Amino acid sequence: FGGVWTTVLSNGATSEFWSGARMLKMFPLSSDDKCALLNIARQAISGAVSEQRLPDCPQNPSIPGGTFVTLHRSGRLRGCVGQIGAAGSLEDTVARAAIGAALYDPRFPPVSQPEIAGLEIEISVLSPPQPMALEAIVLGRHGVIVVRNEQRGLLLPQVAAGRKWSAERLLEEACGKAGLSRDAWRDPSTQVLGFTAEVFSERIYQEVSGI
Repeated sequence: FGGVWTTVLSNGATSEFWSGARMLKMFPLSSDDKCALLNIARQAISGAVSEQRLPDCPQNPSIPGGTFVTLHRSGRLRGCVGQIGAAGSLEDTVARAAIGAALYDPRFPPVSQPEIAGLEIEISVLSPPQPMALEAIVLGRHGVIVVRNEQRGLLLPQVAAGRKWSAERLLEEACGKAGLSRDAWRDPSTQVLGFTAEVFSERIYQEVSGI
């Protein structure tokens, strides 16, 4: 394995906008599913850091949306990498995103072996992105992607909720991530896509499960 795990947009976008009355759909994950995916992410990080290998993952059908893995250590962000429009199985996508977050997020040095035990892993399983108007964005429910030509920026739903941003601020920050001017989302040549995410972490799962 190697290289930066890059974000790739899916190809099914249309020019119509979603109204607030219609929600982007997600497929449900059971508690067992979530536990298994968190274990896969941790095993992938441990294997990549310690042994420089990828885990063996079941080759189940591909997912229609995408997946991001976020790492925290001592309450601080330690890495976040993912993919939109995943081509492989959910398990494989989670494993690769986890390794990307641990080793290839350019904002941070690679995770070292002594750090692994102190990492908290959070997984976001995304719905397929769809064009979305500003007034349809529900903070804390929707993440956004802004796209202009080859420039793109993505923010997960939990980012705006945690920082108490407005919908406009969310789009401005996504434009900044794309290397665009903050008001580029207003330009008709900029595409605004929205998505939902099923978000779960080791901490939350353990609290709910009583582990």
